[in-house]
Amino acid sequence: MKQIRVRAAEGIFVEYGDLKLALDPSKPRKDSLIFVSHAHYDHLLESEHHKVLASKETISLAAIRGKVIRNPVFEVEGLKMLNSGHIFGSRSLLIKDEIYYTGDFSLRSRAFLQEGETPRCKILIIESTYGKEGYRFPSTEEIIDRAHRIISEQFSYGRPVILMGYPLGKAQVLTSIFSSWKPLYQHGLVAKINSTCVKLGLELDKEIKTYQEAQEKNMLERKPWVLISPMYSGRSAFISNLRKKYGAVTVAFSGWATDPSFKYAMGVDYALPMSDHCDFNELMEVVRRCSPEVIYTFHGFASEFAGYLCKEGFDAKPLSPIQESISRYVDE
Repeated sequence: MKQIRVRAAEGIFVEYGDLKLALDPSKPRKDSLIFVSHAHYDHLLESEHHKVLASKETISLAAIRGKVIRNPVFEVEGLKMLNSGHIFGSRSLLIKDEIYYTGDFSLRSRAFLQEGETPRCKILIIESTYGKEGYRFPSTEEIIDRAHRIISEQFSYGRPVILMGYPLGKAQVLTSIFSSWKPLYQHGLVAKINSTCVKLGLELDKEIKTYQEAQEKNMLERKPWVLISPMYSGRSAFISNLRKKYGAVTVAFSGWATDPSFKYAMGVDYALPMSDHCDFNELMEVVRRCSPEVIYTFHGFASEFAGYLCKEGFDAKPLSPIQESISRYVDE
């Protein structure tokens, strides 16, 4: 029998025999191989001396975001990086064909992103951002159709439309899906990340001008237009100015838009529930497909999701920093 220890403290740590892994840690550990699932800021750490397992896309995107990983590795015996479906370059991790760490995960295809992989495993460590029953998203097709209709209606009135999402992840999906609308501009921060993604092999329109270029050339005066922007509050100076000067209409894309209050909290005109994470039903589907013996939930509604899984007959527990360790034994 071989002991497996899983614990949470500034990240998730797995010990499997001689193998020691730190999964998306906030601080490095000298005795552990670090796995970074993707290049969102809350998953990145600078590392000069520690070995870091990550995709080549994540390493490059981390660098342009100011987090240089100097000792990357892309292959380790017994570890398989799989597509997590979250953002460009994101990966989940299958450990010794027995433990599956999802990282941030999505089970639905969107633009160039394919659904995350769901291998059979004995232990599943699953993110539960939307692990509460009320979080169920419409189909991607419904959301895209709704957005196209909003843009079409606003264009008929001569109003520009600002499509907002996280600059890494959602913005690339929005750029891909809505590139047929012309003129289409992109915020400088989005342009920087899009350009890097294109160099890494992602197919996006290379001819899209930045908002800053369009402003300098007075192109924004020729309404209407579409702008791909980072997620800003509608009350921010940047968005308020575009609303006042051009009559721009704002559309925010987030899974939290499932809650009607999100639209008002953000101060936007429209809020559509498009997420880079699984909704509640999809989280349940991941569990069914992986068919684990033991489940550990983390992030978001971890306790609520673990509780629901227990009611359904699964052996599930939330991981939190207050838990020092949870151990299991499996056959070698």
